[in-house]
Amino acid sequence: MPELPEVETMRRGILKIVGSKILRADRVACERKPILVQPGPAAFAKRTVGRTITDIGRVGKRVIVHLDSGDAIVFEPRMTGLVLVADPPSHEHLRFRLDLTGGPISQVYYWDRRGLGSVRLLSPRQFAEKLGGEQLGPDALVLSAEELRLRLGKSRRAIKVALLDQRAVAGVGNLYASEILHLAKIHPAKRCDLLTVAQWQAIQQQMLEVLHTAIRYEGSTLSDGTYRNALNQSGGYQNQHRVYDRAGQPCATCAGLIVRIVQAQRATFFCAVCQTKGLRKSSS
Repeated sequence: MPELPEVETMRRGILKIVGSKILRADRVACERKPILVQPGPAAFAKRTVGRTITDIGRVGKRVIVHLDSGDAIVFEPRMTGLVLVADPPSHEHLRFRLDLTGGPISQVYYWDRRGLGSVRLLSPRQFAEKLGGEQLGPDALVLSAEELRLRLGKSRRAIKVALLDQRAVAGVGNLYASEILHLAKIHPAKRCDLLTVAQWQAIQQQMLEVLHTAIRYEGSTLSDGTYRNALNQSGGYQNQHRVYDRAGQPCATCAGLIVRIVQAQRATFFCAVCQTKGLRKSSS
């Protein structure tokens, strides 16, 4: 967390800075654990101050601020990072700031409670090396069912674990993987190499459905309240969760109860009635 819907919401929330010029770009004094900011302050300022913002993109779970020089500022929120244009949830966890001119937004903030995220300025070559096709798989919103099957279909990993592999498919995280597999009626521990063509199609279809709907609701703000959109407001998709963090509660589809297990050190939620594991691959 944040995952693709939350990061896409952040991206959309700062779109109005396109066309603005950077007046200042630097760390904010913070007594908390320092985050990774690269390059150093002098080099960062030299390459960004006076530059015009040409586009706001997203690569997987990262917000990308493209500059007219070809460089890109990459915000990677990791567990608790936020990209904001409004006052942050707390000033003690404010990490980085862009001061802008020439547009309706004067400042962009990067806030991070746990300090696990990063802000990096990348040249076009560095961007290709770090975020290109060799490092990240296709975005979850554009990946076809066939490509998803070709990327993961021979793996002996559990499907829930495999969906978190950013080299295979970029953007899906722990929360949305559980929701996708529930709607696709597939047990999260089912091995990838035992899934049928029809099941891969169901996964891809529900991936699009879940992620687009979550974006429409501006992401999920969980019980810890950490995730906020660019205006420091809660998302709404948490009210639509069917299985995530609902262990012991009734399934919205059937009479079963939601179960919690641990896979690859991450909590997984599913309905044992709707999502049967099965032992073999069928002929479909």
